[in-house]
Amino acid sequence: MIVKAVNAGVKTSAVMDLKYFTLNEFDCPTLKNSGVNMDSNFLQKLDYARDLAGISFKINSGYRTKEHHESIYKKLGKEPTKSAHLIGKAADIHCTDSRSRFTIISSLLDAGFNRIGIADTFIHCDTAEKGKSQNVIWTY
Repeated sequence: MIVKAVNAGVKTSAVMDLKYFTLNEFDCPTLKNSGVNMDSNFLQKLDYARDLAGISFKINSGYRTKEHHESIYKKLGKEPTKSAHLIGKAADIHCTDSRSRFTIISSLLDAGFNRIGIADTFIHCDTAEKGKSQNVIWTY
């Protein structure tokens, strides 16, 4: 599938050949059509990981507005972090069983992701570079 998107963050048009995803899967729940703010290199890498995995990836969270991001952390009683979700370079993939978790994490590593977070109900991946540790896997 060819997805044409205008990346509002950098004000450029990009044509992405995504096989498994549509941009609206990455929308912030508080801003319709905000999936266009996703980084095209991140999406290509995630699409490749999905191909390697051979199982579907349901996106729980992609792009986030600053307000939505802050509200998530407020509900948790924590201070908001500087998140790659805010710049369209992160996604949380729904996952609740160990076999799928292994498959998803393996495919993310094989696709070149080197920042992965593991929670009970999702797997986070991002391609943030500035100020973020690389070659890390953490738990929530």
